[in-house]
Amino acid sequence: MTVHLLGIRHHGPGSARSVLTMLEEVRPDVVLVELPADVEPVLRWIGEAGLRPPVALLGYVVAEPARAAFAPLASFSPEWQAIAWANANDVAVRAIDLPLAVTLARPSEVAVDLVSEHAPPDPIGDLAAAAAGDPDPERWWEDVIEHRGDGAPAFDAVAEAMTVARRGFVPTPAEMQREAHMRRAVRAARRAGHERIVVICGAWHVPVLDLDAVVSAADSIPNVSVDAATLRGLPKTKVAVAWVPWTHERLTARSGYGAGVDSPGWYHHVFDHPGEEGVVRFFVDAARLVRDRGGAASPDELIAGTRLATTLAAMRGRPRAGLAEVLDAAGAVTGGLDVVHRDLVIGHAIGEVPDAAPQVPLARDVARLQKSARIPVTSDVRTVEVDLRTPIGRRKSHLLHRLVALGIGWGVAVEGRGSSGTFRETWEVRWDPGLSVRLIERAGYGTTLESAATARLIERATMSTGIAELVGVVEQALFSELPDAVEPCVDRLARVAATDPDVGQLLDAMPALASALRYGDVRGTDAASLRHVVDGIVVRILAGLRAATRSLDDDAAAVMTERLSAFQGALAVLDHPARRASLPAVLVELTTGAGHGLVQGRATRLLHDSGNWPVASVQRRLSQALSGGTPPARGAAFVEGFLAGSGSVLVHDAELLAVLDGWVSSLPVDAFDAVIVLLRRTFGAFEAAERRQLMAVLVGLGVERTTGFGVDVDPARSARALATVRRMLGLPDAAEPVP
Repeated sequence: MTVHLLGIRHHGPGSARSVLTMLEEVRPDVVLVELPADVEPVLRWIGEAGLRPPVALLGYVVAEPARAAFAPLASFSPEWQAIAWANANDVAVRAIDLPLAVTLARPSEVAVDLVSEHAPPDPIGDLAAAAAGDPDPERWWEDVIEHRGDGAPAFDAVAEAMTVARRGFVPTPAEMQREAHMRRAVRAARRAGHERIVVICGAWHVPVLDLDAVVSAADSIPNVSVDAATLRGLPKTKVAVAWVPWTHERLTARSGYGAGVDSPGWYHHVFDHPGEEGVVRFFVDAARLVRDRGGAASPDELIAGTRLATTLAAMRGRPRAGLAEVLDAAGAVTGGLDVVHRDLVIGHAIGEVPDAAPQVPLARDVARLQKSARIPVTSDVRTVEVDLRTPIGRRKSHLLHRLVALGIGWGVAVEGRGSSGTFRETWEVRWDPGLSVRLIERAGYGTTLESAATARLIERATMSTGIAELVGVVEQALFSELPDAVEPCVDRLARVAATDPDVGQLLDAMPALASALRYGDVRGTDAASLRHVVDGIVVRILAGLRAATRSLDDDAAAVMTERLSAFQGALAVLDHPARRASLPAVLVELTTGAGHGLVQGRATRLLHDSGNWPVASVQRRLSQALSGGTPPARGAAFVEGFLAGSGSVLVHDAELLAVLDGWVSSLPVDAFDAVIVLLRRTFGAFEAAERRQLMAVLVGLGVERTTGFGVDVDPARSARALATVRRMLGLPDAAEPVP
């Protein structure tokens, strides 16, 4: 009976090749792997064609899915290769680490990675590098282990080094429990009569799993009774296990993964193409990548790069070219290092999980819909253009909107080509493995995406008390085409809107409601109940608008002016009859009275823009607002409300401009000083083209004006006036006319 302890680095290509070499040599009758014991039933899937790495084992607490743990596996992971070999050769596989039921019972464990949990600093690099005289321990480890092309095992040397490194080390209680459980599994394999046992574990654990050693790194191996006492009475919880896709990027240390590597794409390449051949193939791949991005890379440059990498390795005392030499050579001969690093060193690989493999039902349904919608699941950002007039476009839209409704942000809606139109959406999609946990968290809402998103939206609507939030829920239900969610959400909105006394909130809700109805029509969604609610909200707004605009301070008045503009715009989008009937009558009342000047000015402008007031009426109201009996500050507020955002009305109406010009000219010095800041803010907000046009009108470009301006202008006084106007318009001082 022989136990072979293979100490490896997780996700090491050289370690993986060495493991395969040992397995072929030993031909064990059982393989023990450092993975949680309760994932053992799902390990049979490794080696199946549909399970393509990188993937991860995801364990989670059934009653609290957010408490989860990952065990990522790549094609170059020694554990993956060992299990695949065992499954292909009908050799029993045993998972020997502490079960997830124990690990996840600890209150602090939320979305941890299992491979590096409680792992102490790996001292093998420092120890071996010091013995070899290499100042860079990581480089030494790669030269000795990971970059070796022959796969020759070095497990005895690794075990000896670890034995020295562990002397005097005091493990944490959690580490003691893990190692006690692994020892118990080794003893169980012996008792079962297995004659050739292979144990694949992190190199750090090898010394304390050597049951035949007389003296270990900890001076003695704990016996059966000690290990039993260590494991007795540990708390447990009910867990479930599923396979989920993973990405190369999430295998990096910078992603927060404790056992991560710096260059998973490179490690994948090294595992597939070991030795000198790998360097050549890397430059071929780099050249193809540079050419695809519009760059140039000739065969001569590839040959030069390969030779340079080999030469650099020799100059640096390395047995073969590593990643540093390859990148230095690539930068010298091909350029495009950023692209090479992102695509080849890190990599964009994302795994696949077959439908029949253990998955959460909701995750299985989402995967089915992703395929049906033809949206690739990738780890890099992709732009997806959606045409809602096509069946495939609607499938894409429904999938992405329903995921958003469920709180899973695979896609983010952005402005893009034609995004302002009715029939097109633009999304940016990027799959992150963390979304797998979100799917598990949301699995309690339903077994399909449609049922889960419906239940989630109804719950949100029930819990919402604000109009704006409820409108957002209704809008999401319409965009997602979830009719079973639309009706209850609209009913909730109707009840809240009927009792909400805040006209401001109702005004704020109108643009989103108009958008929801507009896009609901595009999707063919029956939104008759929502139209009825909108009609009721419009009536309440019109009835309460007069009172809502009274007694406003400057800040509140500024907000109200924008609300009025948005309200009229929403009615225009809906082609609502109130825009032509009821609203103009209310706006006429708002133009006069004791209201704030900003509101009066905006109401006047809205009447002008909608064509409800002829130019003569607008001129008359502007003249009244700027008459001598009106306080200058109030007149300036009226001007700001009337003109804010656009000066086109003045560019095309010389009579209105003349009224405004006459008012400014008539202001006493003190009054002018008091309102100049407001006027400059108003005119400074115009588009640059509008300011140039206004200046051209004011200067006259040497053409005599028939209205508003005389020909007997004092040059000195006009020069000073024009300088002031320039400052008001935000234009630089200049003596020459504006071209």
